[in-house]
Amino acid sequence: MKWDKYTIATTTAAEEVIAAMLAELGIEGVEIENHVPLTEQEAGDMFIDFPPELPPDDGTSKVSFYLDADQDARELLAQVRAALEEEKQYLDIGSAAITKEQTEDVDWMNNWKQFFQSFTIDNILIKPTWENLKTDDKEKILIEIDPGISFGTGKHETTQLCIRQMQKYMRQAEGMCVLDAGCGSGILSIVALKLGAAHVTGIDVDENCIVSSKENMQVNHLGDSLWNFYCGNLIEDEAMRRREGNGSYDLITANILADVIVPMAPYLYPCLKKGGILITSGIIDFKEQEVRKALEDAGFTVLETNVDGEWVNLTAQK
Repeated sequence: MKWDKYTIATTTAAEEVIAAMLAELGIEGVEIENHVPLTEQEAGDMFIDFPPELPPDDGTSKVSFYLDADQDARELLAQVRAALEEEKQYLDIGSAAITKEQTEDVDWMNNWKQFFQSFTIDNILIKPTWENLKTDDKEKILIEIDPGISFGTGKHETTQLCIRQMQKYMRQAEGMCVLDAGCGSGILSIVALKLGAAHVTGIDVDENCIVSSKENMQVNHLGDSLWNFYCGNLIEDEAMRRREGNGSYDLITANILADVIVPMAPYLYPCLKKGGILITSGIIDFKEQEVRKALEDAGFTVLETNVDGEWVNLTAQK
């Protein structure tokens, strides 16, 4: 099978934003190439003896993705170009020129696994399914993840911001019902149940995410009665809004992009009980105020702001 490789010429400042934007459009398997030297921790995590010799960092980056060569990609590429034009209004993304080349069949869906290894967030251990559990880690809260063809290993700053807030606001989680808006691989849904939630509902626009979330629930031995996952768009799907918008949730996580949180805010508000908590992330720093205004306009009170690198979490209350 042959693949068409599309490469976006951009900047290092914009590469993660573009990667996240592509994920929102349903594009997985993103590659990022730049001249930024590896940190000592990154070099250690990749088990290399000598860091690669790179040209001087000039601030440029290449973000690539693959599509089936037999696929009619015109509509999807039009969506990518439109999203890039939108990002240009807020961030220097370089020329954003897209080039195309054809590649031979490669197992790029699985090759990334060599870089996903166990890590901890406080007392939570997130472990890929293909790694063995170490004796020293047996007392930690264990979450096993195989992202498969969905987005989300838990290692990204946006997810860690969410998990830390969940630990804070779910200290008395018994009986809580949680909505995971944009569930991805299901990692935040699993965290909610491991922290003691009674039930979790996950929603996502990508059917692949629903499949991965259900599989990861089974990997973590979390029974069917504890969760539901639905494919759909809360912003556009009236039936989903009627089902979820009945004020039954104690806590909502929304680890999505700012451009999705803003229009979704009015539809998240009726999903929460009075006094319920909304934990948002996936917000690039320069869009913080836009998201804050959208939450407040929807009726939320913003309780706190947390930052990790260029990513922002806003936690709010109904």
